[in-house]
Amino acid sequence: MKIPALLVAAACLSLPACQAPDRVALPAEGAVGPYSAAVSSGDLCFVSGRIGKKRDGSFAEEAESCIDSVEGELSRLGLTLADVLSATVFLVDMERYQEFNGIYSRRFSDPYPARACIAVRELPVGARVEIQVVARRR
Repeated sequence: MKIPALLVAAACLSLPACQAPDRVALPAEGAVGPYSAAVSSGDLCFVSGRIGKKRDGSFAEEAESCIDSVEGELSRLGLTLADVLSATVFLVDMERYQEFNGIYSRRFSDPYPARACIAVRELPVGARVEIQVVARRR
């Protein structure tokens, strides 16, 4: 009898000493495409790109909620922003780069994850910022 991967993941997340299966994927509820919210393999966890909520047109609030969304996915895996090794940031407007850096530096701690920031023409559902991360279980 096969055990659904989500049940295996839940069992491993609730037992710290449990060895995670080779690959565990968390479903992406409400996703705008066919992808998993996160995939774990061994000690590495890959969180799909997350966008934030537009609030009153404020880029700062959208960027904060984007990081909140990343933090929420990490939490589902029993991780925090401090466990992030690498981040890829997609910005629609590079004029917001310094503003984003200020927000990012308040939310991620030193030593900061490795990071790339890529200018893109557009993002799904009109988002202005998207963040994808790779984290490691300690």
